[in-house]
Amino acid sequence: MYSLHTKILLSISILILVFSCSPNEDKGDQPYIVCTTGMIKDAVENVVGDKAKIESLMGPGVDPHLYKATQGDLQKLQQADIIVYNGLFLEGKMGEILQKLKSKKTVIAMAELLPKNSYINNTEFQGAYDPHIWFDVDLWKKASLLLSAELIKTDSSNQTFYQKNTDHYALQLDSLHKAVQTQINLIPDNKRVLVTAHDAFAYFGRAYEVDVRGLQGISTLSEFGLRDVSNLVDFIVENEIPSIYTETSVSEKAIKAVLEGCRSKGHEVVIGGSLYSDAMGEEGTFEGTYIGMVHSNVEKIVSGLSQKAKEQ
Repeated sequence: MYSLHTKILLSISILILVFSCSPNEDKGDQPYIVCTTGMIKDAVENVVGDKAKIESLMGPGVDPHLYKATQGDLQKLQQADIIVYNGLFLEGKMGEILQKLKSKKTVIAMAELLPKNSYINNTEFQGAYDPHIWFDVDLWKKASLLLSAELIKTDSSNQTFYQKNTDHYALQLDSLHKAVQTQINLIPDNKRVLVTAHDAFAYFGRAYEVDVRGLQGISTLSEFGLRDVSNLVDFIVENEIPSIYTETSVSEKAIKAVLEGCRSKGHEVVIGGSLYSDAMGEEGTFEGTYIGMVHSNVEKIVSGLSQKAKEQ
């Protein structure tokens, strides 16, 4: 919950932002699209190509659950022609700002384009859904197709170009989905247990038949205690899980406590790698793309769970 002081400051920022929205004379002829996460920026780029200026607010290693919009972010949102965000409360602290802007410009919540029966229910908050849809590659493809249709509505003059790009991207995602299935099948059935810092991989688990356990809930805002650590340690020891995973956008402290707890009980578990969960890799690298991020994660998961991983 926000404090009264924080709520007042947030409300002031929203009012300034919404009522100062005016055309940006310096952005040129191309539309300016602002995205929240790197994954969304990647999807938009694969649809519109060089027909727009595209920027994301959150870079590598950034946790969207905890992210607070800066004054620079507010200015970018003000100047944007189109805003694309995930939705389903992933960008928790920015949600109110994004909702307010819908009355002023095109604002698209990519995950919320999907039918509700696509979602995994969030057991922590009644009536809410898990926002991490990108870990099911086939579901991400469906969301990307729906996003493409929305973007075409805003720029019908480039419909043929956008559709050609979208079709190409969909084929790439089909290949990626099949590759993930093939790789996960290399892990023995009784070892397909993915333990991570927070519960971001439920869609991955559902799509690829992996038992997923996170120390924290689907949001890193959720608290965990000694009992949570102890319960997870007992589960890992009992099931003889060889590797557990940190995440690039979440502190390693909690998972390292689990690691030490397992070792104190005589079970030599190791860190199988740091997975990209709520943020991709560095821009300009393979891991800085959605496809590269998924490949990197799966490679680490298969290596760590199908054989004894080397401690990093």
